[in-house]
Amino acid sequence: MPHAKTSPRTRAAAWHRVHAHAEALNKRHMREMFAADADRAARMQARMGPVFVDYSKNRIDETGLSALCELADASHLRRAIDAMFAGAPINATEHRAALHTALRAPRTPALIVDGEDVSAAVHAELDRLSDFAEAVRDGTWTGFSGQPVRNIVNIGIGGSDLGPRMVCDALRPLTHPRLRTHFVANVDGARITGLLRQLDPASTLFVIASKTFTTQETLTNAATARQWFLDQGGREADIARHFVAVSTNAEAVAAFGIDTANMFGFWDWVGGRYSLWSAIGLPIMLAVGPAAFRELLAGAHAMDVHFRTAPWRDNLPVLLALIGVWYVNGLGARTHMVAPYDHGLRRLPGYLQQLDMESNGKGTTAAGQPVEGATGPVVWGASGINGQHAFYQLLHQGTQLIPADFIVSLRNPNSPPTHHRIVLANCIAQAQALMTGRTPAEARAEMQAAGIAPARIAELLAHRSFPGNRPTNLILLDALTPHSLGALLAMYEHKVFTQGVLWGVNSFDQWGVELGKQLARRIEAAFADGDYPADADASTRHLIDLARAALAET
Repeated sequence: MPHAKTSPRTRAAAWHRVHAHAEALNKRHMREMFAADADRAARMQARMGPVFVDYSKNRIDETGLSALCELADASHLRRAIDAMFAGAPINATEHRAALHTALRAPRTPALIVDGEDVSAAVHAELDRLSDFAEAVRDGTWTGFSGQPVRNIVNIGIGGSDLGPRMVCDALRPLTHPRLRTHFVANVDGARITGLLRQLDPASTLFVIASKTFTTQETLTNAATARQWFLDQGGREADIARHFVAVSTNAEAVAAFGIDTANMFGFWDWVGGRYSLWSAIGLPIMLAVGPAAFRELLAGAHAMDVHFRTAPWRDNLPVLLALIGVWYVNGLGARTHMVAPYDHGLRRLPGYLQQLDMESNGKGTTAAGQPVEGATGPVVWGASGINGQHAFYQLLHQGTQLIPADFIVSLRNPNSPPTHHRIVLANCIAQAQALMTGRTPAEARAEMQAAGIAPARIAELLAHRSFPGNRPTNLILLDALTPHSLGALLAMYEHKVFTQGVLWGVNSFDQWGVELGKQLARRIEAAFADGDYPADADASTRHLIDLARAALAET
């Protein structure tokens, strides 16, 4: 990758400045920073279109930000960004580009990579998807009995599930009134069999999403859906009206019974966790329509342009990445919490878990050397309002440093004003409370004003005091729309990429997920053949015995 060529001496000096200033600033309270700098809040904010970020409630100052920007320059971040957008093979271990940004670029100008006009190919496939989605939505695409589609079932896993599922939830108010969209990822058969009992085969459309059409979990669920369809009165010839594929393996798709005219493809340079912008987003387009899907792409493209052109101190993805690196490498944070206060974004933390941890959960640099420090944090979170009644206690008074992103829309036409006022007030208040905390003197004065007896005050004082100095980014959307959602998701994509550049890792491979899959295939075979895999340890052999005995009873 381009950032592997950085001068070690230059990078080391930049990292040293970051570490040194983080250590010096570590014990300074944000209350002091706000008190000493009247312009802090106004200066530590940035906007791109419908996305506004207030990053003033972070344990960082101008010197720290400058040190981080110097680190970005020393890591040749601009060169790495340009290489990604140009289609260079920055995914070095798999010898391919990471060109998901081309999926949301305009039709013109042309983008030529290895002699191919990538833009033309992307928009040709997008046009095919649009035509198919319109046919399903307007009822001209019908099932074997002549009924229009009423239920869409997307069968995929990982990036073929998390992104489309999250976006369909976020944009649910825009869904076609006749259509219901369902997602099946878990290979536990309870999920798909339970769903199928609710469906009518004559009005159900299955989208089978697997690039290679060999993914075990996806094909197992797809085979169950296929057999259910036939058992419920469908014929082999009818499969082509009720099953479509998002794949690149035409032979396997045809063998399943799907008409390859209804196979929608994408490219090797589309990584799974970056694929919702491609044909993998077909369930999104079916649900909300081609026009809304194109607005989603347009919002992401606007963030792409911003990321590529804005200076670091105005650049939303870069700012969030630099601040995240400050906490991981400067202050020792090991997790990062995401709390959306929009109900539609409740699945965003799960989506970001894959995006971030599968990308930067690496202990080896792109050059194949051990990393020299911490990399990707554990990403977690849930809906903010619900989280306040679940895990915010740990944020406020726990012993760990947990940076957090709070996300909320300023306007929400789908929520009554009374409800939305409560949401906005809680989001803003939690960020304030985490930053300021409550001193013992403030806690004492509050209890005295409430008429609490002195003895009781003494008993409660330590419990009702909060240290504060807990960091948050407050991310505001003008409203949750396809355009703002596209911009938000692209912002996080580029944040993750930027951190990968600074850490020197390849954010676009995921070799760590392969070993478990390989061992699972051998263990599954062992259930039937009565033997053990040659590399099975004593514990694994015992567990195989227990599983084998249980399976024999079913």
